[in-house]
Amino acid sequence: MPWTIEHAGYSEMLAIQIPRDRLEGMLGTSRRFTGLTVDGTLPTATLTRSFLCNLARVGEDLAPHAAERMVSVGIDLIIACLAGRMAKEPPKALHGTLTVQRAKAYVAANLGDPNLDPSQVAAAMGVSLRHLQALFRADGRNIAGWIWQRRLEMAAQRLSDPACLNVQVGEVAYRCGFADQAHFSRRFRDRYGVCPREYRHAALSQAAP
Repeated sequence: MPWTIEHAGYSEMLAIQIPRDRLEGMLGTSRRFTGLTVDGTLPTATLTRSFLCNLARVGEDLAPHAAERMVSVGIDLIIACLAGRMAKEPPKALHGTLTVQRAKAYVAANLGDPNLDPSQVAAAMGVSLRHLQALFRADGRNIAGWIWQRRLEMAAQRLSDPACLNVQVGEVAYRCGFADQAHFSRRFRDRYGVCPREYRHAALSQAAP
């Protein structure tokens, strides 16, 4: 949709493209944050703006894997800004949103626990499993499936990281909450179309000069 910006003095604008699923993975459906504005004087907004502007200036000088990590940090900062802004929404919508956000943060912090499951997350949030499942369904997700998705994404990230090259595939699986390497390989192939070793080889080959 065409749009214009009118201003009387100095202005800066940085346009960023972010994968929709990356935002919705942490904040829920895009309908909840599309069109939101964030006060530029807030600490998180100031930090995010400074980080992104500096990254834009030095990005071309970074090695590919370092640039990828910095971009990921920048996206996380943007998500933090939006989450803070969403927390100012009316209380009725706020409770469920914050519970889902807290649940996602809890999952992210405990992905290495092979016993992590929806019941454990619900207990940690102080809500019933049925209520938590309903909140995730309203968010367009299945909590059990989302936990496995996050585990696989973490494993893929570590397999493609040159700094983890010396970490065996079985150890990667264990650190991401998989107690059975065969189960890990099967789920990984279903998600990415190749086995973990093939994924690592392809990712590191692309990252090599």
